[in-house]
Amino acid sequence: MHTPWDPLHRAYFNGEAVWTYLTTPFLLIMDGVRVEETDAWREGEETWRVLRAHLPAWMETHCMVQEFFFGEDMMLRRHDYRVNIAGGFPVSQLTSDYIVSDGIHLPSVRRAYCRGPDRRPITDMLLVSIDFSDVVFE
Repeated sequence: MHTPWDPLHRAYFNGEAVWTYLTTPFLLIMDGVRVEETDAWREGEETWRVLRAHLPAWMETHCMVQEFFFGEDMMLRRHDYRVNIAGGFPVSQLTSDYIVSDGIHLPSVRRAYCRGPDRRPITDMLLVSIDFSDVVFE
């Protein structure tokens, strides 16, 4: 988290991050991706299904093993990963406020927090705040 970033680092991170966010969950069925279901996660009154994805080395993304948490409606609620470009610290990204673009449902609000040793987001440590609007797929 103390890695100095120049504009090129930020551009790289933004590109790989937005690509990952806008292609989830479709990236989970790409060639070379291996997915396994792990133990369910209890969040308040909800139980979320967790998919651990082992991503191929050619894929430019945060890290090669990531976890995706889905609610009972099969919508993404949370995305866990490590930020390899900045030392590999753990992150939990919470997703909400779904929008529909060309029939595709995607979360318009993403908040990434440092993840604690209990695997929970540390909400006092907001790292990235992303809001999508006016999304069009062509």
